[in-house]
Amino acid sequence: MLSNKRIQELELVMEFEKVEECFKEVSSWIENVGRKRLKETVNLDDSLEMLLQAQKQFKEFDLVASEYCRRGQEALKKMNQWEDLSFVDVHSYRVKLQTYEDELEDFCTQLDETRHRVCETVRLYEFFDKVRQGICCTEERVKS
Repeated sequence: MLSNKRIQELELVMEFEKVEECFKEVSSWIENVGRKRLKETVNLDDSLEMLLQAQKQFKEFDLVASEYCRRGQEALKKMNQWEDLSFVDVHSYRVKLQTYEDELEDFCTQLDETRHRVCETVRLYEFFDKVRQGICCTEERVKS
């Protein structure tokens, strides 16, 4: 039994190292690229044309960011199999995993919120642009 326990612990360590390597890459990208790009989209431009350009750039970023989120989530899922183990030695790994999970969840939530905000802002500007065009057309008809 003791031998089996040690083998499971070694398997956990090896699996955790793979997950940690993957997550360090994901985490590094989130900190060095992802969060900076999200901050850049806080102030959206005032013209529809500029806003559409910002939306296009965000969509390109969103594809890459979503892939990093997916990779991080897959890495964390691999470690779910170890949740049932109850050795004392696993605690430090669980703490690290929870930290990774919290960081990933926070970034993915911010990404989703930014995606929604950009989309809604574009829709609003398109609506106002149509209203403005309608008002201009109406004013021209009245003048004629």
